[in-house]
Amino acid sequence: MPEVKDELPESPGPLSAEPPDEKPRRSPVKFILLVMLLLALSAGIWAYFEFRDQVSSDDAQVDAHIMAIAPKIPGNVLAVLVLDNQPVKAGDVLVRIDPRDYQARVDIARAALSQAESQLHTAQTVVPLTNDTTQSGASGAAAQRADAMAELDRARLVYEQAASSDIAVVEANVRTKQAGNERAQADLARMKPLLDKAEISRLQFDAYQATARVAESELRAAREQVASVQQNAGIRKAAVGAAQSRVSLAEAQVEAALANRKQVDVRRAESGTASAGVASARANLAAAELQLSYTTLMAPVDGVVTRKSVEPGQVVQPGQGLMTIIPLQDVWVTANFKETQLATVHPGQRAEIKVDMYGRSVAGHVDSISGATGSRLSLLPPENATGNFVKVVQRIPVKILIDQTNGLVLRPGMNVDATIFTK
Repeated sequence: MPEVKDELPESPGPLSAEPPDEKPRRSPVKFILLVMLLLALSAGIWAYFEFRDQVSSDDAQVDAHIMAIAPKIPGNVLAVLVLDNQPVKAGDVLVRIDPRDYQARVDIARAALSQAESQLHTAQTVVPLTNDTTQSGASGAAAQRADAMAELDRARLVYEQAASSDIAVVEANVRTKQAGNERAQADLARMKPLLDKAEISRLQFDAYQATARVAESELRAAREQVASVQQNAGIRKAAVGAAQSRVSLAEAQVEAALANRKQVDVRRAESGTASAGVASARANLAAAELQLSYTTLMAPVDGVVTRKSVEPGQVVQPGQGLMTIIPLQDVWVTANFKETQLATVHPGQRAEIKVDMYGRSVAGHVDSISGATGSRLSLLPPENATGNFVKVVQRIPVKILIDQTNGLVLRPGMNVDATIFTK
């Protein structure tokens, strides 16, 4: 049996807003969603092209050279001339240590240097004096030896003459006189019998007798002359011995003079020792003055004093930290990038640093990339040789130098966002 549907006639109610013959209006929600989708798509496309050539990291901080000020010598602090967080210039005096002990050491070292220089001057003066004196002595001894040898030669010549020619002459004369005497005595002996027989006169006999006496006297004189010549030869021989002794003495003096010449080398060695003593004294004085200079601690660079922990009257030791100076004009940024971000990063690329404190950005450039990851350089590096290893993306520090601070004061440790433009 066919189904019968009840159809009720549509009656326009009093609440109907549209006439029955008009089309329904479209909802604006779909249009808004479509516009938003297009905007998001456009923003994504823009963001892709805008950020595809740059990498960013919010794990970045400002770094700087932190210079610890510590004494090199022990001592009592006389004055502290700076306050905490006070700006200082390079060369400004920070702390003064009592210098009296070190000044006394400088005075002692300076006196020792003066003494060493005086000894050196004396040694240098003695060297030429000794050289001249010994040279003169050696020359005089050599001259005396030459004179003695010449005198020895003369004495030998005279002795040889006296021992040969003079003695031969006087001996020949003795023989001549002896022959004359023998002949005169013989004549006298022959004449005496003739005188007894009165064959010759007394006058003639006296003549023969006088001739015999003269011959005897001449013989006696000749013999005495031989003795004198022999005695003179002995004297000449003794003179030769004396001359030989003088030659030996002169040679000994020459050897002594040559030995004295060695004093020049000794004096020169003493001068060298004195010179070394002067050098040592000067080094000691320089060391003492250096120690004295350490009593004044000065700022090595321009910066700001931080963490001051010294007060007047305090006794400090070498290496004890007194304060820290931060050179705010020489800062950089250390940004820790993920290892997956650094494939196209290299030194020299432009960078932008946004400072959280100011909400402003400064310009910079990449200086260098660390040789190892931050975890590897940590105090306790991770040990991955375990069974529960989980791979974690590592971060590598990148040093970024700041080109312009734009008047912003950047302090070490401040948080910044670093962006590197790879193209």
